[in-house]
Amino acid sequence: MVTTSKELQEQYDAHYSDNTEEWRKIGARGKVENILELSQGLKLNKILDVGAGDGNVLQMLSERNYCEQMYAVEISSSAIEQMQKKNIPGLQEIKQFDGYELDFEDNSFDLALCSHVIEHVEYPRKLLQEIKRVSKKQLLEVPIDFSHTVDQKFKHFHAYGHINIYTPALFNFLLYTLDFEILKSKRALYRKEAVKFENPNFNLQYVKVQLKRFIWQNIPYFMKIKPNTYTVLTQ
Repeated sequence: MVTTSKELQEQYDAHYSDNTEEWRKIGARGKVENILELSQGLKLNKILDVGAGDGNVLQMLSERNYCEQMYAVEISSSAIEQMQKKNIPGLQEIKQFDGYELDFEDNSFDLALCSHVIEHVEYPRKLLQEIKRVSKKQLLEVPIDFSHTVDQKFKHFHAYGHINIYTPALFNFLLYTLDFEILKSKRALYRKEAVKFENPNFNLQYVKVQLKRFIWQNIPYFMKIKPNTYTVLTQ
C-alpha cells in the first residue's frame, strides 16, 4: 500500500490557519472560475473534492448552488479544522485520508475535483488512478512552474511544497499514460488580486509581473506554453 511519507504528513498537518485565510480565498476564486467554465453543461448531483484544503472552493461552489451533495477528503488536520468552521451547505462529509486511498466505491461521484494538489504528491500516478476509479469525470488543475530558468528556482518552488513540476504538454502526457481522455482544457493567468496581494507595493517586481501579464494576454503563443495554471476536464 502506498502511503504519504511521515515528513510530508507533518508538513501539512499544521499548514492551515486563520492567518492564511485571505490568501487562500483569493486563490480559490481563480480555481472556481476555471471549474465553472470547464464543467458548464454537466449534470452534477454528487461531487468529491480531493485535497479540499480549508474548503474555500467548496464554499464558493455551494454559494453558486453548484451541486446538491459535496464530499471532501484532505490530508491535513489543520485544513479539516478550517473547513469544519465554515459549515458549508451541501457538504455531506469530510474525511481525512492518507493522500492516496479513497474510501469510496467505483464511480461514486459525477465529478471529482483536484486543484493544485498533484504538484505536492509523492506518487501522482497512484492518486490519479484512485480519482479516476471513484468518479465518472474529473476536473484537474496544476500550476505551470516549468520554465527555462526552473533550475534557478528550486528553493522557491520547494518552499511552496511543490515536488512535481509540469508544462501543459507534460501533464497531458501523464494523463494519457493513465488512459484519461481530455474533454476540455484551459490555460489561465493568476487573478489580478493575487498579483496585488503578493506585490502590495508599486515596485519594480510589480511592474515586471504586470508587463508579463500584458504580453501573455496578447500573444497566444506564450499562453499556450507558459500560463500560470492549466486545467482539464477528463473522463
